[in-house]
Amino acid sequence: MRKLYTKKQSKKDELKNLEPSKETIQFLLSYSKNLRIVDFQGIKFESILN
Repeated sequence: MRKLYTKKQSKKDELKNLEPSKETIQFLLSYSKNLRIVDFQGIKFESILN
């Protein structure tokens, strides 16, 4: 039992287990749908359509 609590995971193992939540994915998708970028004479304008 003692070995289970003292074993440290490596950074590589910690990064493998990361998964975004459904809320995060939904937020990013809705944000990207609302974001409009217009390029006018070399100037980029960003606007969020809400």
